[in-house]
Amino acid sequence: MSILVITDLYPVSENEKFTPRTIKNFVTEWEKMGHEVKIIKPNFLLNSFLRKKPFYKTGTYGQIENINYFLPFLGNIKNKVSTEHTGLCIAHMPSGIIFANRLGLDFVAGVHVSDLEVLTNPIYSVYFKPELERAYKNAKKIACRSIVLKEKFLKLYPEFKEKTFVAYSGINTEIIHRSWKPEGKVKVLTCANLIKRKNVDKVIRECENLDVELTIIGEGKELKNLKKLSTKPRFLGWIEREKVLEDMRKADIFALPSINETFGMVYLEAMASGCVTICTENDGAAGIVRDGENGYFWRDGIINKIINSNNQQKILDNCFETIQNYTSKKAAANYLENL
Repeated sequence: MSILVITDLYPVSENEKFTPRTIKNFVTEWEKMGHEVKIIKPNFLLNSFLRKKPFYKTGTYGQIENINYFLPFLGNIKNKVSTEHTGLCIAHMPSGIIFANRLGLDFVAGVHVSDLEVLTNPIYSVYFKPELERAYKNAKKIACRSIVLKEKFLKLYPEFKEKTFVAYSGINTEIIHRSWKPEGKVKVLTCANLIKRKNVDKVIRECENLDVELTIIGEGKELKNLKKLSTKPRFLGWIEREKVLEDMRKADIFALPSINETFGMVYLEAMASGCVTICTENDGAAGIVRDGENGYFWRDGIINKIINSNNQQKILDNCFETIQNYTSKKAAANYLENL
């Protein structure tokens, strides 16, 4: 089958630090299944500049066709698209969805947190919200990227319930299962783009008076402020993904009380690496992480509670069973089966 993916959330270069690989993971698995996949990456340049995305000239980069527009997809956008497409079209992110709709294609709309921002923030009400709503109406299916995101989306648009499903992500790494046997001090790890909504400051304050080792991986605007909070954390900055996974395998607890997450692949990776994993209730990975069963929801004192409980091994056993259902192969198959 021929699949066209339209999204601005796709790395042109492997060296891009902050572009998530989640959609690329789907593409990789679909290609392994024997499907031919091409990518159109439409960029509204002002939006790309504000989001500090890496800039690439309009052109073809391997299987990726990068197309830049000064205006937000107004007028004849087809004149820059090099080839016609007649197969399955999957569009992600607001720009990709609006673009697919304006091309007049039959398409699937992949919903992220960015979509909810466009739908609920008044700043987008003049152009982008109406355009996105028209696109959802025309979409053949709507693929929400998490259980929580689907619930939030359908509260806004219950009329789309029959064509909406969850397109969860999966891990690419081998599943690693460990016993709860901390070596020395309990090791707490968090990994994120260090911005306010990740709430890494809560983890630092939580660990300040506990006898734990705290490691923080990531870069971002909040790094200086976070370093002022405590001398306890070990800040590693941005490191390669394989090194991140290596540190996860050494950790005992992974804590990230982030809000407004689309999904949060990092939680799955932490679970797969044998960490007791903490996320935020009603956000991102909630729905996969079940409080007190295979992980925990963030609340004050939760790290101390985990350390002093007798439940750690049961949590890890349940986590091991959960994570086997969230491999990248199963996630990619689930996506296509829902279509």
